[in-house]
Amino acid sequence: MKCEWVRENITLHVYGELADDARHELEQHIARCADCAAELKAEQDFHALLSRMPAAEPSPNLLAASRMRLQESLETAKQGQFWHRLAFDPANWLRQVRFSPALASAILIVGFAAGLGTAYKVVGHPIAANTGSVPTPAAQNDAAITGIRSITQDAGTNKIDIKYDTVSTLETQGSLNDQRIQQLLLFAARSNYNSGVRMDSVDLLTQKPDLSSQVRDALIYALQYDTNPGVRLKSLDGLGSFVKDDVRVRDAVLGALVNDSNPGVRTEALRLIEPVKADGSVRGVLMTLSAKDQSQYIKSQARTMLAQLPEID
Repeated sequence: MKCEWVRENITLHVYGELADDARHELEQHIARCADCAAELKAEQDFHALLSRMPAAEPSPNLLAASRMRLQESLETAKQGQFWHRLAFDPANWLRQVRFSPALASAILIVGFAAGLGTAYKVVGHPIAANTGSVPTPAAQNDAAITGIRSITQDAGTNKIDIKYDTVSTLETQGSLNDQRIQQLLLFAARSNYNSGVRMDSVDLLTQKPDLSSQVRDALIYALQYDTNPGVRLKSLDGLGSFVKDDVRVRDAVLGALVNDSNPGVRTEALRLIEPVKADGSVRGVLMTLSAKDQSQYIKSQARTMLAQLPEID
């Protein structure tokens, strides 16, 4: 057995993810190879050191961004590969499950959750199943929501209808002022895989004249991370009136002006900072853009705005 192969698989061995036959061979090699034994000892010491450190909880923004990227990847991935491997190469698939405790545990948990969901649906909601009515949860845990299916607003009214998926598709109704409706809209703005639903949620969130801190955070997140330029533009529209008084909003708009890949978003961001162009951070960004921005329009507008400012003594 080559030392190179051993060193490539030492980490799997330390975490107990190496197949039994491979683990046996690796241990036999380490017993007679001092260099690989030292490599294993270093890896074990590092693992022990990490185990003593407190595990940091991921931030809500990281979770939301990861969910969004995962959903988009699933949308663009080739379909049928998993089922093809399962149907035509079951031995290889079962071998992977056998030698991967993490994968086996995940499959067990998913199966158990699906069974509980089915039992709950059949036993816990017989009236809803027979009458066709849709159960409306009073406080559904956001972690259990897999996605927002649709958002509709009755014309001329304040009534909003939201369909969302957990184990099955649920539905809730209420006004824009209802806390549950706002929670679902915030979730859709950050995490949903459907760009049309994200657009609808951002549009509804910006209808309230006095946006809460949570709503501003959701719009800032959409402006920074949403892949759809229409959603980013809609977020800019909602944040525009807060550029003057909210430093977080101002910084997010400046970030969009400098970094966004869409010319329309950058142009709108440039328009929104016009009232605060005398601010030090805004002036610094304008000076950078006027000197070397790739867009001739942005460069020209930045120079015009700087020319309107009094000189600094």
